[in-house]
Amino acid sequence: MREVVTGAHRIVVKVGSSSLTTASGGIDEQRLDTLIDILGGLAGAGREVVLVSSGAIAAGLAPLHLPRRPRDLATQQAAAAVGQGRLIARYTAGFARHDLTVAQVLLTVDDVTRRAHYRNAYRTLRKLLDLGALPIVNENDTVATEEIRFGDNDRLAALVAALVDADLLVLLSDVDALYTGNPADPSARKIPLVRDERDLAGIAIGSAGKSGVGTGGMVTKVEAARIATGFGIPVVLTAAPLAGQVLAGDEVGTLFEAAASRPAARLFWLAHATAPRGRLHLDAGAVAAVVGRRKSLLPAGITAVDGSFAAGDPVDLVDAGSGAPVARGLVNYDAVELPALLGRSTPELAAALGPGYEREVVHRDDLVLL
Repeated sequence: MREVVTGAHRIVVKVGSSSLTTASGGIDEQRLDTLIDILGGLAGAGREVVLVSSGAIAAGLAPLHLPRRPRDLATQQAAAAVGQGRLIARYTAGFARHDLTVAQVLLTVDDVTRRAHYRNAYRTLRKLLDLGALPIVNENDTVATEEIRFGDNDRLAALVAALVDADLLVLLSDVDALYTGNPADPSARKIPLVRDERDLAGIAIGSAGKSGVGTGGMVTKVEAARIATGFGIPVVLTAAPLAGQVLAGDEVGTLFEAAASRPAARLFWLAHATAPRGRLHLDAGAVAAVVGRRKSLLPAGITAVDGSFAAGDPVDLVDAGSGAPVARGLVNYDAVELPALLGRSTPELAAALGPGYEREVVHRDDLVLL
């Protein structure tokens, strides 16, 4: 038995579209009822459950007479607008059999990347759990644009797990575990346990689901596992039909062990729940100071500025030599202010422009290495 599963009190479960719908796009009533009964049993036993559920777009295909998942954003949003109501209505009726009240929580990227929104989302989810409700989370596909969407619910599930300080994240899909290659290949081996990155070396991770209904693949699930385990949350990956066995503690699927230490919530948020608004290019000396000695970033070490951002926005700090991001931080200046400051020392800036300019571009307390 997996004690990290049986001992988990607050559990986030993510289920993909392919596990909830028929090939034509409608809701598979039997699959949905099976999942509801499993999660309802957990909640009835006193454990807290948050469900991150895909399926809104897929559930809207058949009512709109769409033969397959649309490629254009407008039709996807239309399908989501129809399907989300049908999906949550079905969940409401199903969990009512277990005397459970469900709550629909629709999130966009902004809700977990902007600090004020992130904290508000936490308060809402925390209060719902305190009141005994079962939150059902999905991306708000109806209003999300290409620029502000998760693209799949695996990353969303990992961020929600961190948001509610979960004890366990369970990722349900159409594959029973992580394999060393394509599961259809007889030479591919199942991986029951991933302790750290070394166990993932040499693994060919597929990028697409086999059903054609969802948007995620194994690569998004492994990335979600990295995010959650990095925050100290163990992750189990398996197929939806095995959900009951996994949550009972049976050793099926793949268990990703949690990291031994948990980062500060603020730095975790900065690393995984923010989208950079710009890029600051650093010379070799600044890279060594920021990465090697964990120092603040000063204007003297910046060679170029990209993007449009305001003071307080997240920006990536980029090694000017390799072009690779080495850190992310909250910038203390607007983008339009910085070009005049580049390459100059803080005492020089203070003498020329006033004491308000004798400050770091990114303070070390507002910076996380990537």
